[in-house]
Amino acid sequence: MKPILPKPIDADPALAAFRETCLRFARERIAPFAFEWEEAELFPRSLYAEAGAIGLLGAGFPEAYGGSGGDAFFPLVAAESLVHGGTTGVVAGLSSHGIALPPILLLGTEAQKQRFVPPVLSGQYIAALAITEPDTGSDVAGVKTRAVPTTGGYVIKGAKMFITSGARADFISVLARTGDDPHAGLTFFVVERDRPGFSVSRALKKTGWRASDTAELSFDDVFVPTENRIGAEGTGFQALMHNFQNERLALAFMGHGTAEVALNDALAYARERRAFGREIARFQVIRHRLAEMATRTFAARELNYSVARKLVAGQADPAQIAMAKNFAAQTAVDVCHDAVQILAGAGYLRETRVERLSRDARLLPIGGGTTDIMNEIIARFYVSV
Repeated sequence: MKPILPKPIDADPALAAFRETCLRFARERIAPFAFEWEEAELFPRSLYAEAGAIGLLGAGFPEAYGGSGGDAFFPLVAAESLVHGGTTGVVAGLSSHGIALPPILLLGTEAQKQRFVPPVLSGQYIAALAITEPDTGSDVAGVKTRAVPTTGGYVIKGAKMFITSGARADFISVLARTGDDPHAGLTFFVVERDRPGFSVSRALKKTGWRASDTAELSFDDVFVPTENRIGAEGTGFQALMHNFQNERLALAFMGHGTAEVALNDALAYARERRAFGREIARFQVIRHRLAEMATRTFAARELNYSVARKLVAGQADPAQIAMAKNFAAQTAVDVCHDAVQILAGAGYLRETRVERLSRDARLLPIGGGTTDIMNEIIARFYVSV
């Protein structure tokens, strides 16, 4: 069946080919198992190696460290396309290295880059990022986990919350406090999972993104050597702000990708489902609902692509990224809601893709900075008070 929206036009043939690789992986290696993995609340670790072998994990990362190369558009297209597998949780789990590795690449030494990056991009290791704490979310300046200098390194004490891939990550990029200044007192460290004092306090049960493991982590006087500190003391906030822009735009791409899948599923159902002697797609109320869903989805995709082009050109605008993230996230929520409504009872079954995506979509206005935080960023740039 022809989808409502045409595929984006890629000026770069390599990007177009990569999009097809991602879509094929979603159709063949994720979609057939999506329901099973959602119910199990975990997907096989072997999927990382499969994704690594065809260059999905390395998208946008330097070839010198095992990456596939390409600009920032490549991991964004991966986020957009892999949603077609019908479970955003798998996409989030496979993509956790996309926020865990950038601080290492931005601030790390050559030895650190060679040590930590290639095994993750090949799928041998899993990496996670630990920022959020039980009492600290978007307010990064409130981070309380502390790294205290000691002979040969640091001792880390604290807790982290809502960590994607945290339950089985081989190492975690941890933001910890090395000074009292709210921003200049933050530093990144790599903590391997086998370090004494590190533990997974609990795996978290979630409304959506069920196939991704999400954990609360405990750091009980965990010793890390100095060579595990990423960058100089006090450089963590700088790296984190750089990270946020890519993370938020990736979530925005997941948003319009989610909306597009839900839109196409709703259209397919409306063309097949009959009521009162005809397909329900022939009823004006359904046609108009689909038209509105298509309009919002197309607008979100165009906004995201426009903002992404600026990011790739080195002209990233934090406020416009916030706009894109908010608009795409709410579009995903609204379009998935309408898709469930069109499928009616079938849309309420857990085995149905739009039901899963409707739950997954609810995370998008929260993750990477809530809608309210995004609005505050937008207001700071565009609204004079």
